[in-house]
Amino acid sequence: MTLAGRLFICAARDVSRRRWLVAYTLFYVLLTDALFRFGGNGERAALSLINVVLGLVPLVSVIFGTMYLYNAREFIQMMLAQPVGRRSLFLGLYGGLAGPLTASFVIGVGLPLAWHGALVEAGRPLVVLLGAGAALSLVFTGLAFVIALACRDRAAGLAVAILVWLTATVLYDGLVLIGVVLLRDYPLERPLIAGMLSNPVDLARVLLLIQFDLGALAGYTGAVFERFFGAVQGSLWAVAALTLWIALPFAGGFRLFARKDF
Repeated sequence: MTLAGRLFICAARDVSRRRWLVAYTLFYVLLTDALFRFGGNGERAALSLINVVLGLVPLVSVIFGTMYLYNAREFIQMMLAQPVGRRSLFLGLYGGLAGPLTASFVIGVGLPLAWHGALVEAGRPLVVLLGAGAALSLVFTGLAFVIALACRDRAAGLAVAILVWLTATVLYDGLVLIGVVLLRDYPLERPLIAGMLSNPVDLARVLLLIQFDLGALAGYTGAVFERFFGAVQGSLWAVAALTLWIALPFAGGFRLFARKDF
């Protein structure tokens, strides 16, 4: 096994023993099961889960990712004093955090979906829900690494992490609405699409609601996106953009990690 693989297993074991990760998994298990018992079929439960997933997954990933890297600073310093390459160490740390976070979400939501038979009843939208949640976990874990490596002070890093989450999940829609009102006399379709591609949470929202033929409920940007691309092509564009969002913070975090003086 490679050094990066051994570091990944070590980090994943450390993260998996944290009580908050167990609580995170149980929260999704209990919530998804309750939505099926009291909310109806698979599609209704998935629609109810969308807002929870879009808000909670980024928050947990960026906050705990940032805290994890600050708390691991002494471990990183010790490992760098050994004949360990920075690339292997970064891959082990990133995978050891992103893997358990992603698995916790997929297991927490997927198990109730499986035992209620929803994956058979409404397979594709629910698979997309699991995939979007996993993608957001990877995106915001990567952003957490960028934040923690760019900000030496722990308090400043946590403040930036919260601001990033607020901007992506809350402030973005308000800024779009203000822009639409102020510039309503101008053609806004292309700028709005470009703006949506710059926000992974909005991308995931539109991708999910398109699966339920509810793209217009994703707000003004979602309606423009579906009208501009169509359902199938729009889904492909959203998936491609989310994939790019996973890759860019990962690459940025690795570049900072390779140059940082710990």
